[in-house]
Amino acid sequence: MTTVSPSRADVNRRRILDVALTELLRDPDASMDQIARAAGVVRRTVYGHFPSREALIYTLFDAAVDAVEAAHMAGREGVEDPMESLVRSTLACWEVADRYRLLIGLAQRSVTVQGIRDRLTPVRGAAVEVLRRGLEQGVFESPLPATVLAHVHEQMLFALMEAVNHGLLAAEEAGRSAAVTLLTAAGVPASHATELVAKLSD
Repeated sequence: MTTVSPSRADVNRRRILDVALTELLRDPDASMDQIARAAGVVRRTVYGHFPSREALIYTLFDAAVDAVEAAHMAGREGVEDPMESLVRSTLACWEVADRYRLLIGLAQRSVTVQGIRDRLTPVRGAAVEVLRRGLEQGVFESPLPATVLAHVHEQMLFALMEAVNHGLLAAEEAGRSAAVTLLTAAGVPASHATELVAKLSD
């Protein structure tokens, strides 16, 4: 089988994206000029792949959502218990989302809120099914239907990411805190939620 090597343009694009992620996480206000210099290319090369800074940020955000979707699927794979599924998928997502969390704020400037919600539809749909199953089994308890509860969970996760960004919550504790928070929002007693998350995150 013949292996096709990536073209120089593909290599440049990948390098620009990798460097842009690093630069934007270091400095959310990094300009296209800064990113070009860090990537070792001229500004025209960056604009040849991404017509604007917003387009570059959206591409990074799109990749982040793909990674979150894959992590969410991996976290709940083969898990029948709704509580365990919620915890494992949240912890798995956070490991990925933690690296991209600063992009959430940037994406909110470049992508409409509806655009962000639309892009997260597959993850939200899977979360709804876990919550619905838990509500039907009685392991979750909420006055809200599963679809609304999933929306609330999503907004809570965004808020927790922002709390980390602002130094209000330690990054190394945030994943476990997120899982406990989602469980308690779904009606699980805090003591039981804390114990379960500690057990599954060991």
